[in-house]
Amino acid sequence: MIVLKVDMLVKPGTEERCKEYIRVLQEHSRREPSCLMYVGHQSKENPRKFLFYVQYKDQAALDAHRATPYFKQYVQEGLDPIMENRTRELYVTVE
Repeated sequence: MIVLKVDMLVKPGTEERCKEYIRVLQEHSRREPSCLMYVGHQSKENPRKFLFYVQYKDQAALDAHRATPYFKQYVQEGLDPIMENRTRELYVTVE
């Protein structure tokens, strides 16, 4: 299993748009056969901060997700332009 954690800070006034993109991404991504978990979160302390917590079967499954048309539409063309800052980290299970 591979875990992706994405922290995002969106531009002021784009919070609602960000939540809509997250909802659509969750809906599509959760249908992928190798998607184990796909959850978006919004900070209670700072409404401009969002977090994706994503689990995929393996790196190939994550790569396949990133190649989908909805990833391009809602991440590259949707979220990317409204982001002020983003950090991504990949994790693996400790064995």
